[in-house]
Amino acid sequence: MTSHQTPQTMKPATAAKKLGVYLEATPAEFQEGVVSRGEFNALQAEPPAWLEELRRNGPHPRPVVAAKLGVSISGLARGGVTEPLTTEQIDALKNEMPEWLSAERATQADVRKEAVRIKERNAERAARAEKTDS
Repeated sequence: MTSHQTPQTMKPATAAKKLGVYLEATPAEFQEGVVSRGEFNALQAEPPAWLEELRRNGPHPRPVVAAKLGVSISGLARGGVTEPLTTEQIDALKNEMPEWLSAERATQADVRKEAVRIKERNAERAARAEKTDS
């Protein structure tokens, strides 16, 4: 008896998200098909020209825009950025440094500091608990 395994596939939207590109900017054949695990791995290992171009110049999806600007996705929305941006538009925002961007970057820095503080506190508690258990 032989088992027939179906290759693992993902929707184009999932593949685009994992690749960090804006789905609507990908070629039609990518948007209309399904992506097998093998095809996905090949795209990551040896990206075609269209994928390299999208990663380099955009348009970029919101998570990538937020990361490039150093803010959260919510911070983008509060700043009025709801559409995908190109690398050129992101660089222009960084150069202009509008008030909302500066404020959101400060908020994001505070969030990161707090996350580090909590992680350190939890590590100390775990170490103390380990000592008392010994």
